[in-house]
Amino acid sequence: MSYTVKETYKTLQGEGAQAGRAAVFCRFAGCNLWSGREADRGTATCQFCDTQFVGSDGPGGGRFEDAPSLAAHIEAHWSGAGDPRWVVFTGGEPLLQLDAALIDAVHGRGFSVAVETNGTVVAPPGIDWLTVSPKAGAPLAQVTGTELKLVYPQPDALPDAFEALAFGHFFLQPMDGAQRDAHTRAAIAYCLAHPRWRLSVQTHKLIGVA
Repeated sequence: MSYTVKETYKTLQGEGAQAGRAAVFCRFAGCNLWSGREADRGTATCQFCDTQFVGSDGPGGGRFEDAPSLAAHIEAHWSGAGDPRWVVFTGGEPLLQLDAALIDAVHGRGFSVAVETNGTVVAPPGIDWLTVSPKAGAPLAQVTGTELKLVYPQPDALPDAFEALAFGHFFLQPMDGAQRDAHTRAAIAYCLAHPRWRLSVQTHKLIGVA
């Protein structure tokens, strides 16, 4: 299988339980909930995405003909750092492309594999850390994982609809945009009233890293 990657870069994980951890981010091109074109945003299932995932022209992006070549590309971005090695596959929607062959290839180079998905595609086996971020209006196919990270508020995706699912961590992440401060206050209030949920802040935006 070949892979289309928008960008690959080394950074610090910015969200969820792994926030602050060094990681190589591999962002796949393409999504099943939005085309990535602003002209289509108003009719997309997910209308609040803040990520550019169209094409393969980003830093470290490209088209890779097989799993070993993409795994080598990811390892090159680790830049000689020590262990533990950590790669985050994201998108767009990474599970449209991520497969067992690529998971095995990066495991073979010493990486643990994390995935950030919208949960509409069932994950292949072998993922070490699976983050599911449900979107209102999109049927949830992946109902187990390591952490569930819900962008908040989504009137048609309320937290209590997900808290019985089999996840180890439950996070509310304030929706970015013009009302971010109000959304943050609302998320804080919800977490205070419902201690099963924890607040996830996009720390990478606060400290100015990708």
